[in-house]
Amino acid sequence: MTASDTSITIARDAAKAAADKLAQDIVALDVSERLALADVFLIASAPSERQVNAIVDGIEEELAKQDLRPVRREGRSGGRWVLLDYSDIVIHVQHEEDRVFYALERLWKDCPVVDLQLEDAAAATSDSE
Repeated sequence: MTASDTSITIARDAAKAAADKLAQDIVALDVSERLALADVFLIASAPSERQVNAIVDGIEEELAKQDLRPVRREGRSGGRWVLLDYSDIVIHVQHEEDRVFYALERLWKDCPVVDLQLEDAAAATSDSE
């Protein structure tokens, strides 16, 4: 089984919102084969706690437009690693130092990468300017 189309669409929307807030190294992994609790892990990073929180705000604002609210949120006060659990999608926004240390991509390296189509979104934005 692979991630649902709905989960992938939500991950793409969240990734675009993260990119708009200057998130770095945005990656989505299809964890549906390995994890019964979620379809997609979205991972992004930033160089400061303030930037981590700005990215989280941007993601939450974008997904709220679709009436999506996280069922669980952890790490917000520290701003080092914020986890947003949207049931089928779990979003990890990490300080770049923590991302290197915990290496989630390495832990889930056997999971397929989801095409977030961020290049397409960036090209459409620059074409309209």
